[in-house]
Amino acid sequence: MPSFDIVSNTDNHELTNAVDQTNREVSNRFDFKDTDARAELSKDKITIIAPSDFQLKQVDEILRNKLAKRSIDVRSLDYKEISVNLNEARQLIEVKQGIAAEQAKKITKLIKDSGLKVQASIQGDQVRVTGKKRDDLQSVMSLLREAKVEIPLQYVNFRD
Repeated sequence: MPSFDIVSNTDNHELTNAVDQTNREVSNRFDFKDTDARAELSKDKITIIAPSDFQLKQVDEILRNKLAKRSIDVRSLDYKEISVNLNEARQLIEVKQGIAAEQAKKITKLIKDSGLKVQASIQGDQVRVTGKKRDDLQSVMSLLREAKVEIPLQYVNFRD
């Protein structure tokens, strides 16, 4: 039976490159001269640090542009509260990896409501879709591309 997996992953190497490019641009910009503005990456978390709230938003804008150039969807980022101290503003950004159970249920419900002759099953942090016809699987892919899903989706392990 033909099948494929629906996943939501971000490329860690591209993420590292985007953060490095952001830091390089921030260090070269005149309006950030003699400030300690930067973006730090640790595992699946990015921390933006700047002297003020306004500069924090500027660093965030630079980061978003670099992520877009590296084909990382901004929907995979989860922004937390901005914490402002006397001389520093920080914001934590979590990078989502995998499909959460709630999202997976929405995706399987969307597939089942479409009326296509396929089966969708949740397997950990991914959704596996199987069907008798390859065309039905491709219809599911196009259905999900058109649907408004809050996370970026990739389609992997297409087996015939």
